[in-house]
Amino acid sequence: MAHAAAAVAADDHGQTNTGISNWKLGFWAFIASECLFFGTLISVYMVYKGAAITGPYPNEIFDVLKTTVSTTILLFSSLAMVLALDQVIKANKKKAILWLAAVILMGAAFLVMEYTSYLKYISYGLTLGSSTFGSSYYVLTGTHKLHVVIGMIWMATLIWLIARDRIPPHKSETVEIAGLYWHFVDIIWIVIFTLVYLIQ
Repeated sequence: MAHAAAAVAADDHGQTNTGISNWKLGFWAFIASECLFFGTLISVYMVYKGAAITGPYPNEIFDVLKTTVSTTILLFSSLAMVLALDQVIKANKKKAILWLAAVILMGAAFLVMEYTSYLKYISYGLTLGSSTFGSSYYVLTGTHKLHVVIGMIWMATLIWLIARDRIPPHKSETVEIAGLYWHFVDIIWIVIFTLVYLIQ
């Protein structure tokens, strides 16, 4: 009876009987499905990267140094996300907005650097239709960049909500969930960076 009462009470507060909110548990399930999705894209790339019978090939065109810089920027954006959540918990609205803006700016810098790399690779003849390597590369990295854009839009929405006092400290889970998404995007890029650019 006591356990049943506790479960009902948890449900009344939007939580599972593990103490984790329904929203957070659902989001972890979403991240798990995203891991499977990216795992599939990465597997396809790994199969086809060596199957191209015409160039250009990865070791001929990839700019590892430039991609390392863009990767570092993206990793620092995760730190900014952590600091933004901390400021939301502390009810420091201005600093929370500042750190979320930093996340957006670093995400934008990452996208700009990657876009210029795309232009360079296209000039070398690597296009979406040039080879199985080209198509699998652009689908994989392009899908990740789409996730970065979605994350940036999410951060901008949080800034709008915080500026209007819609996310007080007791609702910090809203920012925490966004942070989970952003950290996931960063971790996926580390995997892509290692398998695509470092292991050629």
